[in-house]
Amino acid sequence: MTEPEPPEPNVATRWSAAEDGPGLARVHGDAWRYAYAGIIPGITLERMIARRGPAWWSRMHARGFRALVVDCDGTLAGYATLGRSRAPGGGPSGEIYELYVRPEYQGCGLGRRLFAEARRTLAVNGLPRLTVWALSENEIACRFYRAMGGTEAGRAEDRFCGIPLRKTGFAWGAPA
Repeated sequence: MTEPEPPEPNVATRWSAAEDGPGLARVHGDAWRYAYAGIIPGITLERMIARRGPAWWSRMHARGFRALVVDCDGTLAGYATLGRSRAPGGGPSGEIYELYVRPEYQGCGLGRRLFAEARRTLAVNGLPRLTVWALSENEIACRFYRAMGGTEAGRAEDRFCGIPLRKTGFAWGAPA
């Protein structure tokens, strides 16, 4: 006799609410530790994560901002923040400022789902072109954005707590 298949998880994308603060902080911390270990020095990384605890997310919600989240069976598995591109000029363009998925949920399509919904949301709000920046040393993120069809559109350097880090910009035209 064969084992029954486990039920498919209930996966949904939605806008975050104030009560999602602890879940958003957990996704942020877990994903940053996974993505930036060995890129951002440990103590600096932990300080950056500590600044984005539940209270930070509560303040974000209190100011009227939201994150697009992917919820898997009631657990916040990932989030994206998005809006108008911060790059000057160039017409109507959107930007995904952040897209993070908890490490244990990576590789099963949730990041793709979150990316697609963020892109769709930007497009229906008059921002058909898209830009995303990723730290160049974050090979997982750069590989993901290339797999999602992004083309390299530029390079720059940012300073994180005084540490210079290279970043790569990816761009997408208007969706077909």
